[in-house]
Amino acid sequence: MQIRHEQPGDREAVRDVIQRAFGDKGATVADLVDSLRETLTAHGGLSLVAERDGQVVGHAMTTRSLLDAPRRLVDVQVLSPLSVVPEQQRNGIGSALVRRGLALLAQSPAPLVFLQGDPAYYARFGFTPGADHDFRKPSLRVPDAAFQVFLLPAYQLWMTGTLVYADAFWRYDAVGLRDPDA
Repeated sequence: MQIRHEQPGDREAVRDVIQRAFGDKGATVADLVDSLRETLTAHGGLSLVAERDGQVVGHAMTTRSLLDAPRRLVDVQVLSPLSVVPEQQRNGIGSALVRRGLALLAQSPAPLVFLQGDPAYYARFGFTPGADHDFRKPSLRVPDAAFQVFLLPAYQLWMTGTLVYADAFWRYDAVGLRDPDA
């Protein structure tokens, strides 16, 4: 398996991976990725693919968001989404994507990586509850346990505050969980 940066020719394959991985929500998540892709810069975000036998089987993206810290706004990264085709899940592809992304971000000026996800899964990479570091989640709909952070080498103790997701997460209603009975 090879982990590499997404190339323009990978877009349809990435869209397929996301749609298959997310099922009913796949089209919305794929549209979110298309919007987030437009925000990537040389120093702001990653779009990585996992390729096995010439086929894209996984994708991970980190993009710029903001931490509203008392001292100033801080550029941070958000890991979302992480996708692996269903028949290749539980084979280490997602783990390889996350590890490679964190290694690359550790060499960048980004101080923090946030995500919403399963703490049992992401703890193995060093993610910890955001509240443990005085970070506030961007929405009350984000479950406390799911709001997690990874501290990168550029992190400094004064960096506390509220995570402010990039606009695309709000446009696609990809922040927290909706209550279907509300």
